[in-house]
Amino acid sequence: MNWYLEAVKNKYAVFEGRAHRQEFWYFILFYFLIYLALSVVDQVTGTFNMETGAGLFSGIYALAMLVPSLAVGARRLHDTGRSGWWQLLMLIPILGGLILIFFFVLDSQPGDNQYGPNPKSS
Repeated sequence: MNWYLEAVKNKYAVFEGRAHRQEFWYFILFYFLIYLALSVVDQVTGTFNMETGAGLFSGIYALAMLVPSLAVGARRLHDTGRSGWWQLLMLIPILGGLILIFFFVLDSQPGDNQYGPNPKSS
């Protein structure tokens, strides 16, 4: 939970630096769990729209978390030696997401790179 709170409180819109796998995947885990809980709240309160497939509370949450999600994704890509702009691959249906998942699970680039020092060494 600490990784999630760190990304939301202290690194909300920080696109510089590097994030190792643990930081990224814990953020994604808690983001998904909170989104899932809010989707249940949407179902119970009747604010879920079947036509759009979105609910009021989960939609507001997803919108509020867009910037930190992009920021932690960019920092994770920086850790593998790639630019954060690679996240635009998500615009390619299916294949783009699979390529990004592959990049996100790669190990850190050893030593310092153009995006900063290796977070594993600190």
